[in-house]
Amino acid sequence: MSKLVRAHLSVALVQILYSANFSIAKQIMPALVQPYGFIVLRVLPSALFFFAASYFVKKENILRGDLLRIVACAVTGVAVNQLLFFKGLNLTVPINGALIMTTNPILVMLFAALFLKEKISLIKVAGIFSGLTGAIALILFGKKFSFDSAGTLGDFYIFLNSVSFALFMIIAKPLMKKYHPLTITKWMFFFGSFMVLPFGFNDVNSIEWHQFTTASWLALAFVVVGVTFVAYLLNVIALRELSPAVVSGYIYLQPVFAALFSMIFAEGKPNLLHLICAVLIFTGVYLISKKDLKEKVKGEHRLTD
Repeated sequence: MSKLVRAHLSVALVQILYSANFSIAKQIMPALVQPYGFIVLRVLPSALFFFAASYFVKKENILRGDLLRIVACAVTGVAVNQLLFFKGLNLTVPINGALIMTTNPILVMLFAALFLKEKISLIKVAGIFSGLTGAIALILFGKKFSFDSAGTLGDFYIFLNSVSFALFMIIAKPLMKKYHPLTITKWMFFFGSFMVLPFGFNDVNSIEWHQFTTASWLALAFVVVGVTFVAYLLNVIALRELSPAVVSGYIYLQPVFAALFSMIFAEGKPNLLHLICAVLIFTGVYLISKKDLKEKVKGEHRLTD
């Protein structure tokens, strides 16, 4: 299996994990763990996991000039990203948050053009439009978008979270060319731990652990290990081979997988609209990644000539 194929499979798996997280995390939040406390429980253990896993790869020293960039990754990809998302989700409704997060690929494409000098091709624009159309249609199907003064601030937090994660992918991309993914993620989560701890310390301290059932512990383990440790590692691995625009474009798969998980838990059945939306979304992801695939194949051919 080529590195390119592994990268695409990695980022697709990330979206599956994120999609399952919507249903699983709600089993313990906010009933057992408050949002900011949940973030601390995600970030601190994951930092330890990344440091433990890094012992199995070659040790790398971070250049002084790259240290500030890693701190910026911790701010945008860990602290601000997670704090704003959970804070916003508490103030608004999930449907608003899901719709606002579909702006991420557009923001990534704009930032990539601005900071990485990537060209915005018509194919990528068509891919984003196709994926965005499918995602919005699928999310809105049978649901109601809510907009009121009480949730406006929450919607704004979700949007800032999308901006933050888009910046993270742009900032992290150059680092992926120089260091092993574990090297980046362990230091990113190390710095991120100090940033989120002041916000969630009291929430963690107030957790009544005796109320946790086996299902609660399994849900927490899934979020910490699967949605945080594994997902972040797979994301940075994908960034080594794919452009930020391609990686972010896979976010359109979340509504598809989230709908599938919802059907599994609710015993629902897919219909024609689900199929049409899925086709639009997968078409969008393909178009967004098409240029990267062509360039990679050409590069491999040049190496074999």
